[in-house]
Amino acid sequence: QVQLVESGGGLVQPGGSLRLSCAASGSIFINSMGWYRQPPGKERELVAVITSGGGTHYADSVKGRFTISRDNAKKTVYLQMNSLKPEDTAVYYCNKDPASTPLWYWGQGTQVTVSS
Repeated sequence: QVQLVESGGGLVQPGGSLRLSCAASGSIFINSMGWYRQPPGKERELVAVITSGGGTHYADSVKGRFTISRDNAKKTVYLQMNSLKPEDTAVYYCNKDPASTPLWYWGQGTQVTVSS
């Protein structure tokens, strides 16, 4: 079972940027990985996916603003978030692509708050 540790969240003003990191305890190179978020009072949703080959897919709500990347040697997945909006406020998690079931256990997530 791979352990996941997310970091890099914080409080940022609208229009600002953050870079999230997800460190895995085991190898991820064969897996498609995803970043998810759970806004207050809402269900967890998928925001970005990166395949084992480096292909990327984004939710419409973040397309053009967020960039997912990976470093297999470091067993880490990143999410660069630019032009942040208040509606991006959520706890952000990483895990395998939802098509790659079963997922690993969820980490603690990292809180992103976009507010002036």
